[in-house]
Amino acid sequence: MRTLLALAALTAALATPAGAAASAPTLTVRGSSYGKILFDGRGFVLYAFTHDSRAHSRCSGECARRWPPFVVKVTPIAGKGTAAKLLGTTTRADGSRQLTYAGRPLYYYVGDTAPGVILCQNATEFGGVWLVVAATGRLVT
Repeated sequence: MRTLLALAALTAALATPAGAAASAPTLTVRGSSYGKILFDGRGFVLYAFTHDSRAHSRCSGECARRWPPFVVKVTPIAGKGTAAKLLGTTTRADGSRQLTYAGRPLYYYVGDTAPGVILCQNATEFGGVWLVVAATGRLVT
């Protein structure tokens, strides 16, 4: 019986396409009341923080609890409307990799609880302003 279970598990593992368990995060552009801006592959809006320096996050602790960084474990995919050459990552203080676009670290807002919700555009917190990001990488003010 054990041999049969092991064989079934091996067959299932071989039938699963590589990467299916850990699919790559996707960045897309969608229309919004702020124009065409960045969203993740699930439809959640992404923000940039004006207090960050280029390719370096200055948001940690309470800031990162309220504005969770878009952390990636595998190479992200440039989806519809985005430019692959603008995608990148930066290493956070904790060693995790945060997705960047045009050199800007990207974040979520904890209050945006559903796809398409944009609750904190142009919000001032933690020493900077939080803004959505256009497909060009420019901040939308």
